[in-house]
Amino acid sequence: MVVRQLPDFAFRSPTDYANEMAKLRELYEPVLGAGLVDLFERLGFFAVFRSTIFSIGLAVLLVSIIACTIDRLPRLWRQATDVRVVQPEPYFDPRLPDRATIDGLTADAVRDALRRHGYRVREAEVDGVRYLYGDRNQYAKLATIFTHSGLVLFLVAAAVTSRFGDEVGLVVAEGTSTTVQPIGTPGLLLVKNYGFEAPGFETGQPLDFVTDLGVFQNGREIARKEIRVNDPLSVAGYTFHQNGFGPAPELVLRDAAGRPLWDGPVPLTDQAAGFPYGQLSVPGRDVGLELLLQRAADGRGIVLVLPYRIVGRNPDGSPLVEEFAPMAIAVGESQTVPGLDFSVGLRRFADYTLIIAKHDPGQGLVWLAFGLLLAGIVGTFHFPRRRVWTRLRPDGSLALVARADRYVDPRRAFGPLLADLVRRRVPAEPASG
Repeated sequence: MVVRQLPDFAFRSPTDYANEMAKLRELYEPVLGAGLVDLFERLGFFAVFRSTIFSIGLAVLLVSIIACTIDRLPRLWRQATDVRVVQPEPYFDPRLPDRATIDGLTADAVRDALRRHGYRVREAEVDGVRYLYGDRNQYAKLATIFTHSGLVLFLVAAAVTSRFGDEVGLVVAEGTSTTVQPIGTPGLLLVKNYGFEAPGFETGQPLDFVTDLGVFQNGREIARKEIRVNDPLSVAGYTFHQNGFGPAPELVLRDAAGRPLWDGPVPLTDQAAGFPYGQLSVPGRDVGLELLLQRAADGRGIVLVLPYRIVGRNPDGSPLVEEFAPMAIAVGESQTVPGLDFSVGLRRFADYTLIIAKHDPGQGLVWLAFGLLLAGIVGTFHFPRRRVWTRLRPDGSLALVARADRYVDPRRAFGPLLADLVRRRVPAEPASG
């Protein structure tokens, strides 16, 4: 929880892993040093939740919860079902806590009062003395089984999602498509960005992010929807969430004969000096382009283009880069790279959308676990067990014992019942003469 973790999609390919690991190195190496970051990577500190040790810990926790529940279940069942109506004389000693004595009551009055306050009444008579026992929420203690079952299901859902789930961030520029799963996956899904809008973005305070998203499977569109941050699209076991957006200038690269090398948007997903930044490898060439979006003095948007070529390695292993003359290109302009055999043109400024595609087979288990956990907590704390033992003598004198869970206020729980019993007293008849 302290060390930032690699996202799930970093493990889809060596390139994704290298890119995400480079971001972590940029974050931690200035503070911890390269050697310590290397050690963290080898020990799996950046992928704790995928580690074997963490999985073993979850398994031990799962087994311990199940064992605890099984161990407690017989005792809880006995406490809920074993009912003793008749208690010995010392049990009703008024000097003990939570005791009361009332005169002038009848068995019918006691029985009606208990039932009126939600108690299930059981009765017994011994030597002319009547015992009335009231039990409310008798099986509330068993709600802990729901709580523990919910915890177990949460862990099972985590294991199912970790083993069979998938989450990937998709950068899709306007008018382009990209695959959701790795190439070769049966039933491969593909998403297409038909259009993206961010009303108010030009003012710096966008009011909404909307992507017109289509989902294809086996070459056939199976769903299409305008998705927003809190309004995703769910289809084919995946949920597609609107997560972010950014600029994607449309570039046209042509060789010396005018043939296109590249024609399409380039998402600028990173930042450099606070400006949108990205890179593009020129198809068919051993050259790359660094792209930085800025604004010219006259207010026009421009793309700064820095061509480069990796020509070897430095003694420390870092790449040896040959840089070419930078260019500033506005919309509608095209410039030839000095010393290279192709030109770079900017057609227009477009946007890309960042979609989070998530396949979570444990989602149903999570909702079930949440329901069980909530039911267990509500059952335990909102419906505590309350019990009342009464001993009624033939002369109408009543001894009462009230019992409840330790987190229950006795005065609040049993005060209304006692007040009701007092109101039901029968005044004693005056003595003759």
